[in-house]
Amino acid sequence: MRTSIAAALTGVAVLLAGCSPGPGNDASAPDLLISGGTIYTGLDATPTVGAVSVKDGRILATGAAADLMKTAGPSTQVIDLKGAVLYPGFTDAHAHLYGIGERELTLNLDHVASIAELVKVVGEAAEKAPAGQTLQGRGWIETHWPEARFPTRQDLDPVTGDRPVVLTRADGHALVANTAALKAAGIDGKPTSQPDGGRIEVDKQGLPTGMLIDNAMGLLASLSSKPSDAYIDHAYEVGAVREAKLGWTGVHNMSVPGADIARLKALSAAGKLPLRVYNAVEGTDAGDFSPDMFSYPDGALVTTRAIKLYMDGALGSRGALLEAPYSDRPDISGLQRMHEEPTLALLKRAYDAGIQVCIHAIGDKGNQLALDWMEKTFETVPPEERKARDPRWRIEHSQILRPEDIPRFAQLGVIPSMQPSHAIGDLYFAPARLGEDRLKGAYAWRSLIDAGSIIPGGSDAPVEQGDPRIEFYAAVARKDLNGNSGPDWHPEQKVTRAEALKMFTAWPAYASFREKDLGAIEPGKLADFTGFSADIMTIPEAEILTVQPVLTVVGGKVTWQAPAA
Repeated sequence: MRTSIAAALTGVAVLLAGCSPGPGNDASAPDLLISGGTIYTGLDATPTVGAVSVKDGRILATGAAADLMKTAGPSTQVIDLKGAVLYPGFTDAHAHLYGIGERELTLNLDHVASIAELVKVVGEAAEKAPAGQTLQGRGWIETHWPEARFPTRQDLDPVTGDRPVVLTRADGHALVANTAALKAAGIDGKPTSQPDGGRIEVDKQGLPTGMLIDNAMGLLASLSSKPSDAYIDHAYEVGAVREAKLGWTGVHNMSVPGADIARLKALSAAGKLPLRVYNAVEGTDAGDFSPDMFSYPDGALVTTRAIKLYMDGALGSRGALLEAPYSDRPDISGLQRMHEEPTLALLKRAYDAGIQVCIHAIGDKGNQLALDWMEKTFETVPPEERKARDPRWRIEHSQILRPEDIPRFAQLGVIPSMQPSHAIGDLYFAPARLGEDRLKGAYAWRSLIDAGSIIPGGSDAPVEQGDPRIEFYAAVARKDLNGNSGPDWHPEQKVTRAEALKMFTAWPAYASFREKDLGAIEPGKLADFTGFSADIMTIPEAEILTVQPVLTVVGGKVTWQAPAA
């Protein structure tokens, strides 16, 4: 069987051309053979090969195209890259799959460029929405807006009237609501107290502005109608298809409701999730770590071996927990969303059950506490037992670190799971939030790697776009999408292209206990591949953003290919 693939947008065709299968025994012949372009293996000893063959979902052989072509049989699917470039399968080591799909299905505010535009878009959506229905949207971020402030209920009220409106910030750690929504939730006067781990922003008169931060967002939960099972399934499917089209072969799926684990397994079994999914269950749903929820059989497309906890909030909404006050808000230092005693008890239960712990921590104090509490848990276990178990606990984001905490990650065996695009987006407001001195430990990829850590790279989509090209570019360029960087943005913290490739291949594999199966193109490993139209390892860094995904393969099966020209 012969396959034709083309990237119509770039004119880079991926076609069968001049290749004839050999006369070998078809029973032993590969199911899939790919050649015709540079193939990066991810291995230091043999960084590139000319061809790769696949049998029963695993890599059968790599080597010269002429040699491997001799092993092909009549039923071998032969793909000629025609100059495109193949890599080990790219894995997004931190994303929210349901949120990615939901972003495509709801009011998407990603591209809103000002409060004025936000009001216009929301007003138009409110006119079209069914009467009485809460209008919900997500994706706005004010850091580029000319108004240079958060939106308020007073901005929204003139175009929304008595319809409740709830608009979540891109980071998912803050929202703005109109007056109708606040009244429906009973927040229609001066707050007499603040929720634990959250904040109701107030104006000079002490009245709510409409902005709710982190745990305060839960006060509006009653306004959200529970999505149907069909809607949830559809959102997961839409999110997974989008990931595959971008070239992702796997995703570390964060903050998954416990009830969705069985759903994800069923969707995958039905062929509706074209990628590997490694789940980190929302910590409050972990229960007794039942095998019905937590299971990770070899080769499975959907595995669940982790829990996700939240130490603090986000930097943009000033919820990240800092050791000293915010430079631009000296009255606050962020939010601590967990308490030590119950968290230590949960950490010990997770350790004893062999469950990986992933703690969201962004601020320097948040990261210090996460490291401290993990260390306290490890100290309860004999060193030889811990070494044998190799828990591979993670801190998700690890964005702002005290310099003295950087070596602690490697010393403790804690993995900093980071998202390069956060650095190039946050450069617009982080200097104001943190001041110059704290930037020395911000998004410190180079320092962490030099101290002995690995960094599984993710996108945090739908907080960010979730595009592997943007993430790879951000890691190696440390500039925004226009090639700009702040004067104090520490370009020395960027990584090499070889390290960036590991960030999205080998290191996510290790961070999910799958390094024997994933992360490189070598015989015996699962056949997960990502193909781009040009060589992101050698082209000028700005051109990384312009390459086109052309081929996604998971377990030897083509899950997405560029449309034929």
